[in-house]
Amino acid sequence: MSWLKPLLIALALLGAWQTVVFVFDTPPYILPGPERVLLVWVDNWVLIAGHATTTVLEIVLGLVLGALLGILTAVTMAFFRPAHSWLMPVLVVSQALPVFALAPILVLWLGYGLASKVAMAVLIIYFPVTAACYDGLRHVPRGWLDLARTMGASPRSVLRHVQFPAALPALASGLRIAASVAPIGAIVGEWVGSSRGLGYLMLHANARMQVDLMFAALFTLGIFAVALYFALDWGLGKLLYWHPQTAR
Repeated sequence: MSWLKPLLIALALLGAWQTVVFVFDTPPYILPGPERVLLVWVDNWVLIAGHATTTVLEIVLGLVLGALLGILTAVTMAFFRPAHSWLMPVLVVSQALPVFALAPILVLWLGYGLASKVAMAVLIIYFPVTAACYDGLRHVPRGWLDLARTMGASPRSVLRHVQFPAALPALASGLRIAASVAPIGAIVGEWVGSSRGLGYLMLHANARMQVDLMFAALFTLGIFAVALYFALDWGLGKLLYWHPQTAR
């Protein structure tokens, strides 16, 4: 019955939304009601699904590439001391510069296609995954490392069988954060310049005062984002079955 609480919360939010529309009698071009948005979604589901496919591909590719790059960076910093002093400033700069400011540059360099949106998602995902994995690798209990080395394990074996498994719970937390913020990069990239995607559809619907269509696209994005987070959370729980705080 774990699905019951989210369902009740969703129904309560929909009820509050409909109440606001009814009480304040808001015009549809300001705030359409849930029923109107649902009807528009049904009437335009082919259009919305086509744009959603593009956005989903951007988000998934960004999440996979950002996670792989973050893990590689964390392992490099943990095992090569000089690399830490070189790579840490890159991490700081990647978060100090607003991703919204970098979006036009990435579109200029990589074009209006898929690459610039995936790069935006990677930039947002890169830091939380790297930071979480690096912290996990640094905080492996010293006794485990000493025992492995006493038994003659090579540095590669220590990484594979001791340090990386011990860092997985911390990495899982970083991946959960990454899954929740991954859609931001793709949508911002589509807003700056694209010809496909839910962000593009929302921008043009807003320009044409089709607020109901904009809400339909927004809720499609929200449903996918929530589904992605819970699917990843479930998969990580199954993978880390041995860890009491993450097991499912």
